[in-house]
Amino acid sequence: MTEIRRLHSNKRMSQAVIHGDTVYLAGQVAQRAGGKPVADQTRDILSRIDELLAESGTDKTKLLSATIWLTDMGTFAEMNSVWDAWVAEGGQPGRACVEAKLAAPEYTVEIAVIAAR
Repeated sequence: MTEIRRLHSNKRMSQAVIHGDTVYLAGQVAQRAGGKPVADQTRDILSRIDELLAESGTDKTKLLSATIWLTDMGTFAEMNSVWDAWVAEGGQPGRACVEAKLAAPEYTVEIAVIAAR
């Protein structure tokens, strides 16, 4: 049976779940940049994703899938300018981006990824 490891867990959820050679990250919000512009929030989120992937034994070059939620699709280009500078050439994941209401008003972006190890 393949082991399942959970990182940074609480009663409700884990920030990362590792199953075999796959890493599933919870949706990340800008905990260090909440209330700031979308570009700043996106940079903060991608930095946290880098940290969680490294802790899980992988990195952004092995992304499989990404889901991005924006509170306003009018900020799509702003978010994409940061995403495009961050995503690894040759490591672009399958991706979806939708408009949605997020858990707290100070958050305007949320990103969840799945990666191989």
